[in-house]
Amino acid sequence: MVNILHAQNSYNEETAELIAEIPQVAAELREHDLIPDNSDEWLEDNNATQRYIIASCDHTFNQVWTSSLAVDRGLFDTCERFNEIRNTSPPYYLSLADNKGYFVYLLALEIANKKYNLLVLKDAEKLEQEYSKFSRLTYIRLAFVLALALVLLISAAYWGMRPLVRLRNELQSVNSGKSKSLSEGYPVELEGVTQALNQLLVQSSAQQQRYQNAMNDLAHSLKTRLAAVHAITDDKTLDKDACSEKIMEQVSQMDQLVKYQLKRAMLGRKGLKQEQTQISPLVEQLSQMLFKVYRDKQVEFESVIPEEHVFPGDKGDLMELCGNLMENAFKLCITKVRVSSYYNDAGEFELLVEDDGPGVEESIRQNIIQRGVRADTQKAGQGIGLAVCNEIVISYGGRLSIETSDLEGACFRISIPI
Repeated sequence: MVNILHAQNSYNEETAELIAEIPQVAAELREHDLIPDNSDEWLEDNNATQRYIIASCDHTFNQVWTSSLAVDRGLFDTCERFNEIRNTSPPYYLSLADNKGYFVYLLALEIANKKYNLLVLKDAEKLEQEYSKFSRLTYIRLAFVLALALVLLISAAYWGMRPLVRLRNELQSVNSGKSKSLSEGYPVELEGVTQALNQLLVQSSAQQQRYQNAMNDLAHSLKTRLAAVHAITDDKTLDKDACSEKIMEQVSQMDQLVKYQLKRAMLGRKGLKQEQTQISPLVEQLSQMLFKVYRDKQVEFESVIPEEHVFPGDKGDLMELCGNLMENAFKLCITKVRVSSYYNDAGEFELLVEDDGPGVEESIRQNIIQRGVRADTQKAGQGIGLAVCNEIVISYGGRLSIETSDLEGACFRISIPI
């Protein structure tokens, strides 16, 4: 396109130069008696002889006159050949009888009241050389522009893909466990993607942690029931039917615990339906189981729970709370364990589990409710029970506090808003 526009521009410039030379062309016409001697005076100033390759055509483009220079070159069919291409767009190019190429310029003139269709021809060799030179320069410039554009495109692709490469590397790092989330500082176009991925990673990690905690809690809860089963099978005072009944009771509790922990693993604490659960029957049931597990200690158990008191939550949660706290109390007490409940003036339900054991030092009371932390490392355990209780209480918007009991041991107080 650039080359075509250049050729057209060159043709227009050449045409403008010829128009400026019209007086000299007219002088040659007068020399051949095509213009009367009494014509305009401007011819007198343009009588310098200059030979042009000219062909004069009538209105049908039949050649009626040929300049002497055109005659010398044998160009007698210029008008007829031009008539074949005159309806095309300039520049007009012809290959004539002398086997040379010419650019043809059409001048429609009226001189001395005579109309002329003059075809002025110029040898194309010089113009073609100039055109070829310009074309080479055009292609060189185009090649330079394309090379520069290619470099810029490669650079843009490299710098544009760097955030994606970084994202891929960070995802691989997360997959291998070296990091837990994607870093910040991504371009605006990727911020939404990285934020969504981070949320997904957090949710996945939380779900994995829930499953792990639920399995640990399940194992911890089943341990007490299995110990009770062993105690029942070792109890020689029970006949076969009573023994089977007690074992089936423990198996039923295990089944409830498995269902509860699987539900909690899938939904989380907040996904569990909150309801009201009778406290006294469940505490009585747990105490009977613990009596068998710790029958060698001869524990004195006291339950101060009115029949109408209810726990403002799920039965599985209440079983976890009472089971863990009462087991710790039976395990660490000297002889006495007490469980009580009441409603305080702040509109809260409170459940207390107390014993007359060594108690809990004030310096470690906040630490032992974390997973894996134990107050008594001399006895077997995993440090899970109190952490489970704290998680359950927090899920209800309550709090678990550790105090000193009037039994001179530990007092675990659960306070839950009604």
